[in-house]
Amino acid sequence: MRFLLSPEQRQFAATLHELLGGADTAAAARAWAAGEHDRGLKLWHALADVGVFALLVDEEHGGLGAGPVDLVVACEALGYHAVPGPLAESAAVAPALLTGHRLTSLAEGDLVATVVAPPEVPLALDADIAGVVLDLTGAHLTGAGAEPVRSIDPPRRLFRVPAAAGRSGGLAFDRGVLAVAAQLLGAAQWLLDTSVAYAKQRKQYGRAIGEYQAIKHLLADVVTRLELARPLLYGAAVAGETFARDVSAAKVMAGDAALLAARTALQVHGAIGYTAEHDLGLRLTKVRALAGAWGTGSFHRARVLR
Repeated sequence: MRFLLSPEQRQFAATLHELLGGADTAAAARAWAAGEHDRGLKLWHALADVGVFALLVDEEHGGLGAGPVDLVVACEALGYHAVPGPLAESAAVAPALLTGHRLTSLAEGDLVATVVAPPEVPLALDADIAGVVLDLTGAHLTGAGAEPVRSIDPPRRLFRVPAAAGRSGGLAFDRGVLAVAAQLLGAAQWLLDTSVAYAKQRKQYGRAIGEYQAIKHLLADVVTRLELARPLLYGAAVAGETFARDVSAAKVMAGDAALLAARTALQVHGAIGYTAEHDLGLRLTKVRALAGAWGTGSFHRARVLR
């Protein structure tokens, strides 16, 4: 049994990081929060060009016919770079719900899909710009008349959709949970990397703050949480199509790791971390929102227990 990503998967991750690292995703996220979608949609099409939205679409409809591990690789990178938009919904959930030409449009990046599934997913992300709004039965809802709801994370633009139905559970739901868990882990890794870099260059009393034992312990705790969460995440990805317990465990661990990384990053950065201009803020609010997205920690702990 192999416990490492394949060379192709590692290359895919490197390609995504190279693409997103030069795309100024922070500016795209801030514009998205303000309702200006041009930059974000340009980025969306660039991601489609490298196959992000085609991963779980079958080859008959222009997809790659890849698996959940490839999805996790992609969503980790998307979380690391704080890419805005209904990513989990379009890349992970919609391929299990759509059919025909809509699948082809999804794979090509021409169709933005969003999903609502009360009670765990009561609000639809970006319903005002989505080409299709789905529930977990596959029913197509209308985004017309969707009521905006204030979000703790401004780039996550939430809407209450009329006549939304559905229930948590099933393959589509679990894929959404897996994708969000991967985004959380990616965001946590960015928070750790950024905190380590800042601790090396920020000086106090003539020494880099990273030389102080207290800072080292804080950062080491984050590393430990990430190292414990990552195997659960990838274990869930290889568990097959009946992996409800595994994805719930991964979501809990990834959420806890990301929340710890966020608190630690804020402690390490100090007052600068509170400023809206610093990119740290984009991850702090993103982590807080994703920790409760597609099921809260309490929901997923209860699911594992059952």
